[in-house]
Amino acid sequence: MGVLDKAVSVLAAVEGGPASLAQLVAATGLARPTTHRIAVALEHHRLLARDVQGRFVLGPRVAELAAAAGEDRLLAVSQPVLIQLRDVTGESAQLYRYAGGRGGGEVRVCVAAAERASGLRDTVPIGAALPMTAGSAAQVLLAWEEGERMHRGLRGAKFTATTLAGVRRRGWASSAAEREIGVASVSAPVRGTGGKVLAAVSVSGPIERLTRSPGRLHAAAVVAAGERIGELLRADTSHHS
Repeated sequence: MGVLDKAVSVLAAVEGGPASLAQLVAATGLARPTTHRIAVALEHHRLLARDVQGRFVLGPRVAELAAAAGEDRLLAVSQPVLIQLRDVTGESAQLYRYAGGRGGGEVRVCVAAAERASGLRDTVPIGAALPMTAGSAAQVLLAWEEGERMHRGLRGAKFTATTLAGVRRRGWASSAAEREIGVASVSAPVRGTGGKVLAAVSVSGPIERLTRSPGRLHAAAVVAAGERIGELLRADTSHHS
């Protein structure tokens, strides 16, 4: 059994919950000094941490790696769906994720996009951070949040709690000239396991084309795209686990 195998068996032992050194020794069948040495090394690399009672628990690095893997999967499965959404609607399609307060301000980040080949360049570059106070994607990312976080999010927003209640009821959001003059958009949620909203999928374009009621034109296509990305993600997850 190599050192990597031993390290993995130690990580596996804390997967079910906190474990003391004695419990790690019992679970792995390794010698106590070996177990201790490996656990301390894993702690140094933030793959393990200690709880208040000094027991070993999974460390923050594990969550960071999982988030990066999830992000990659989300981008991989969403790209073809965004391209299809753009082709169906004839408008630019984007995927937004919520990013907690950077320097105090809450933002959403455009993590993937499929652009229109021609026409008005009202496009959003990948990596762009947009406010959580305006726009249909911001409404979708807030609509299913827990009470306190939603109330915080509504402070200074151009939409109200009533708007968000409507978004939850319909399952999509639309906005016209809310974030930017002359631009309209329609957004819908992308849900992961347990129905948690992971991202918002959107189409956006000039009001001249999308009109003041852009949902009438594109809600069905955007909702279908959100559901499709969610299905692919969940299938991917069950396939991997």
